[in-house]
Amino acid sequence: MTHIPITQQKQSNQKSPKHTHLLFLIPLLYFIPFSHSLSETDSLLKLKNSFTQTNALASWLPNSSPCSSRWAGVMCFDGIITGLHLTNMGLSGKIDIDALNQISGLRTISFMNNNFSGSIPEFNKLGVLKSLLLSGNAFSGDIPSDFFSHLNSLKKVWLNENQFTGNVPESLGQLTHLIELHLENNQFTGSIPVFKQSINSLDLSNNKLEGEIPAIFSSYNASAFAGNDGLCGKPLDRVCSTVQTQSPALPAATENYTNDNRLVVGGVVAAMIIVLIYALLSSKNNIEDDFGQLGRETTDGVVEVHVPSSNRRNLDSSTQKGSDGGGGDLIMVNDEKGSFGLSDLMKAAAEVLGNGGLGSAYKAVMSFGLSVAVKRMREMNRLGRDGFDAEMRRFGGLRHRNILTPLAYHYRREEKLLVSEYIPKGSLLYVMHGDRGTSHAELNWPTRLKIIQGIARGLGFLYTEFSNYDLPHGNLKSSNVLLNHDHEPVLSDYAFHPLMSPTNAAQSMFAYKTPDYVKYQRVSQKTDVYCLGILILEILTGKFPSQYLNKGKGGIDIVQWVSSADKIVERETELLDPEIASGNAANSNAVNQMIELLRVGADCVESNPQERIDMKEAIRRIEEVQV
Repeated sequence: MTHIPITQQKQSNQKSPKHTHLLFLIPLLYFIPFSHSLSETDSLLKLKNSFTQTNALASWLPNSSPCSSRWAGVMCFDGIITGLHLTNMGLSGKIDIDALNQISGLRTISFMNNNFSGSIPEFNKLGVLKSLLLSGNAFSGDIPSDFFSHLNSLKKVWLNENQFTGNVPESLGQLTHLIELHLENNQFTGSIPVFKQSINSLDLSNNKLEGEIPAIFSSYNASAFAGNDGLCGKPLDRVCSTVQTQSPALPAATENYTNDNRLVVGGVVAAMIIVLIYALLSSKNNIEDDFGQLGRETTDGVVEVHVPSSNRRNLDSSTQKGSDGGGGDLIMVNDEKGSFGLSDLMKAAAEVLGNGGLGSAYKAVMSFGLSVAVKRMREMNRLGRDGFDAEMRRFGGLRHRNILTPLAYHYRREEKLLVSEYIPKGSLLYVMHGDRGTSHAELNWPTRLKIIQGIARGLGFLYTEFSNYDLPHGNLKSSNVLLNHDHEPVLSDYAFHPLMSPTNAAQSMFAYKTPDYVKYQRVSQKTDVYCLGILILEILTGKFPSQYLNKGKGGIDIVQWVSSADKIVERETELLDPEIASGNAANSNAVNQMIELLRVGADCVESNPQERIDMKEAIRRIEEVQV
């Protein structure tokens, strides 16, 4: 667990158990909005001075802000520096780690395809990194075995196309959140370490590795291990010899220690799960920052708990009683993924995902393999239990590839739990503006067009199913657009408007942040159109809309920036995200598609609802754009 300095912790007046307080502070603290101080500007200038050939960093000037002045390669969120993507810039020299260590919000680093050399810099001092991308340089030498042991948040490690030697660091295998590992085209030797979990994107090819490939990788593509003459075992065709296939025996002392301590560990873990579920069902913790209110999914500071079978009986019996007479178990409304109860959630591995305007979100992995997202929703008391049940069952009957259908719910007077299938890639907000590493590189123009059209189709379905609602969606924003593994968008948090009182809806739903309510004190289906326009412009420009922030500080007023279709004609290509426009410069058809959708977005965000196109027209125009 990462230790957070006490000075960073928010104070709470909650009279909750100490462990509950810390449990939920940890994931949220990573994104407390730190003020953008001059020291961080100075730190970047100090970093620049450690480089040679810095022509690409000409925008890094004293007396200017890295975020508001758009320094090259500096990624910001709400005025916080979150990433450095200094790729293909011809940089060389030394990387000043002490300077980087002064940038408290830094989560992603990319020095890909530059001219750095020598041993790997001490990135292990940056304990909260999520992405470390060093491909295509001339780094060399051995990497210490424990180099990654304190980088517990790492999800992506790209060291390929360098000259590293020695063993693959064993500490890589201990990174529980690692999903991408690229070590190809180096000179690593020795065996492949044991990894705790499978990895979505793995390439160890063209090294000097030897020994048996760990069983966890037996179903991977053989190309991930090609070019290592000493490797054997699946998925390669080389059968290991008897000596190679024998696993080293567990030392007796270690084995005895493991057996003797299982009861102790089990008791501690059981206590942790009780704390987690107590907080899940009963906590009134209102700690939310601007980022949390966006509903962005984060897995920093995750608390993962497993309940041993010997400790489950008491938890099971307590869940069946119910805590307030509101029902002690889950009500299934969609059993396509299997049936389960509240006790199954309590036995699951649990992760805190974050806070949103409608409540907190958690991930739970069932014992039978199903991963679900659990949303704890507050202030949804407009309907009684029977009315709420009718709405949930109606939701459970929805079937559309671009709509997230709930699986179950739990009813309590104070709050409700809504359980849905977990979508692993996360939200569009996260992919576009959060961890802008290799995931963002996947957002080419065909993919972005696919996302926009999928959103439109999902909305078309909702507007048919809930045609009598003032707000068939009501909370449409990029944090509520989830992306499947193939970037197919899935809409969530829809049709909640009838479940909430007007006061609570005004405080929680994005529809009430639009001019429709701010200027005219009303919302309608045209309000969803305005929200769709924000999404289209966000996807096309790559800019983070300030409209998503409660205080409007940070990001860019994307509507004012784009203004209207008349102004777009004058500088329309300047509004497009360079990451898609520059790559399609020679493809006039692709650029024309972007501009056409840019105009659709502009027509959707007309300030006066009467002058705004309706949803049917917006969907028609989006569907007409073809690759």
